[in-house]
Amino acid sequence: MGIKTRFFIMSDTHGAAFEAKEAQKADVVIHCGDLTEESKIFEIRDTLQFLKSLDARTKLVIPGNHDFTLDIPKFQANISAANIEDENLIRREFGEYGEARRLFDEAKRDGIIFLDEGNHNINLENGARLRIYASPYTPGDRTWGFTYPPGSQHDFSIDQGVDVIVTHGPPEGIFDKNSDKEKRLGCKSLFAAVAQTKPRLHCFGHVHGGWGARLVTWRDQLGDSPPSHFTAIDNNRSVFIEKLANMVPREHDTKEMQEEKAAKLESYSRDGFISTSHCTGDEAPIQRGAQTLFVNAAIEGSTDALPIQPPWLVDIELDPTLDN
Repeated sequence: MGIKTRFFIMSDTHGAAFEAKEAQKADVVIHCGDLTEESKIFEIRDTLQFLKSLDARTKLVIPGNHDFTLDIPKFQANISAANIEDENLIRREFGEYGEARRLFDEAKRDGIIFLDEGNHNINLENGARLRIYASPYTPGDRTWGFTYPPGSQHDFSIDQGVDVIVTHGPPEGIFDKNSDKEKRLGCKSLFAAVAQTKPRLHCFGHVHGGWGARLVTWRDQLGDSPPSHFTAIDNNRSVFIEKLANMVPREHDTKEMQEEKAAKLESYSRDGFISTSHCTGDEAPIQRGAQTLFVNAAIEGSTDALPIQPPWLVDIELDPTLDN
């Protein structure tokens, strides 16, 4: 039996903060990027203050495409392309090159850990060992931070045996649409890497309208070609925990559906989060190597009905540290 570990997961706060509640206490906070709206230095400071206010010993952070000052080569290229002559204005608004990252280095004393792209091993205070892969990179316009051209490949070198994957963007086919009619915004190479490693949990954001969680069961055989969401997922044995379509009123909803959705929204607003537990003894414990819990934790809402989408409290089991 593993060690029950609670994760408080959010993404896309874009410089905003919300009131931390006692019930949101967790072992680990994860922020999946887009800490800011314009990557201004005051937004970085405000986000760090917000993270400090959360009740967790370990707080793990990756940047997103909006946080371009943390992508120093991209920051330098953007400033050069803008041809701004007033250097004092740049420093006042965005800080010196590298200043945003130095603020995160200083925040380590408060338990805030900035995760560079790659695999990390972290021993948690509850006695669990967290094996985590992090990547801020998403397909997108080159003027944004941490992007690569849409349709191209990115090397997500994820170790086998990883427990949690944290990326800013979604894998293709998983909560990667802003609406049912729009094209998918997720990354094919990310999906293939996740399908090959099958972590317990993969959390991300970026696509605000894709907020939700789904416990996916993998097919027994992935085949010889790169796996995709069409071929690798056993949909008959996969379940949605929650998604926006079950919460936001729609034109053709019946009165009963409208009332049910209104009750959900009221409950989540009152609690300040939505929780799901997947440990031994729960209704849906995660089967290691056979299932992955996917969570899109984008906070900034995509509809007027839900301008702030709730963060997630997720319980999963981790192996004990090697010293235990």
